[in-house]
Amino acid sequence: MIDLLFPLLLVLLLVPMFLGIRRQKREAEKVAAMQDGLKVGDSVITTSGLWGTVVDVDEDTVDLEIAEDVVTTWLRQAIREVRVEEQAAESTTESATAETTAPETTADRAASGVEESADQTENRLNDNRLNKD
Repeated sequence: MIDLLFPLLLVLLLVPMFLGIRRQKREAEKVAAMQDGLKVGDSVITTSGLWGTVVDVDEDTVDLEIAEDVVTTWLRQAIREVRVEEQAAESTTESATAETTAPETTADRAASGVEESADQTENRLNDNRLNKD
C-alpha cells in the first residue's frame, strides 16, 4: 500500500503542472501570432498601457502614432493586444456623443468614462479657481 502511495503522489503533482505548461504554451503562441500579424493601421495597446496606431512595421519593431504627428518605436513583443475595429468604433461614437452632451460634473465624467479635451480641462480648472476666489 505504501509502495503505491509515492507514485500516486507524483502523478497527482505532475499532471496539473503539465496541464498548466500546455495552457501557457498555447497562450504564448496566440500572442506571437497576433504580434506577427500586425499591419499598418491597426489600433493597438502596448504592455505599458499606451494606445496607438501602427504606422510602420519592421522585422523586430513597430512604429506607433500615439498622437497627431507623434510616432514612437516599440519592439513587437511590447504589443499586448490589437483593438478590434468594433471597439475603436464604439470609443469614437462615445467620444462624439460625449462632446455633444458633455456631463455636468467631474464625478459624472469619471462615472461615464469620458475623457475631456485639453480645452475642457483648462476651462474646468479656471472655473474652480474662480469659485475659490
